[in-house]
Amino acid sequence: MKKLSVKQKNWLLSVHVAVGSIWFGTALSMVAIALHNRNTINGDELYAINSVLKLLDDFVIIPAAVLSLVTGGLLCWLTIWGFFKHYWVIVKWVMTVTLIVTGTIWLGPWTNAMTAIAQTERIQAWHNPLYIFDQKAVLIGAAIQTGCILAIVAISVMKPWGRRKIENRQQERSVASS
Repeated sequence: MKKLSVKQKNWLLSVHVAVGSIWFGTALSMVAIALHNRNTINGDELYAINSVLKLLDDFVIIPAAVLSLVTGGLLCWLTIWGFFKHYWVIVKWVMTVTLIVTGTIWLGPWTNAMTAIAQTERIQAWHNPLYIFDQKAVLIGAAIQTGCILAIVAISVMKPWGRRKIENRQQERSVASS
């Protein structure tokens, strides 16, 4: 497989950093909005805020997370970094996939449920135990996700843990079989 030129790699890396930044910024904004939502006393405002959270999740978070995964995959595939050569790349993969899966299984459905309850019950949603649970779960889950995205950014910049010693094992095997 042909590797990317330096210019091509830098463009792809720029897109990867941009979508990661959009993912992080939107997640952080959602935490701030969800925190503000705890003090809402108007039913229409409660629904509007939940509707905004759902909109950001559906049209910004999900595409940014998927694009981050895709551009990261392309960077691994088309550059010397590879998928399994560096511990920091492996950790980023595991964290990114975990965030997408947990967002899909829990955070998205909780956000959707909160919005649906607020749409029908308006201010009475605060008396619905399911709404209360979803609201707290989204706030805590989004804060955890935002922290994890920030950790992924830090790992990307610092590249800790170094390179795995795969080549030495492969060289030893080829020398032993000769």
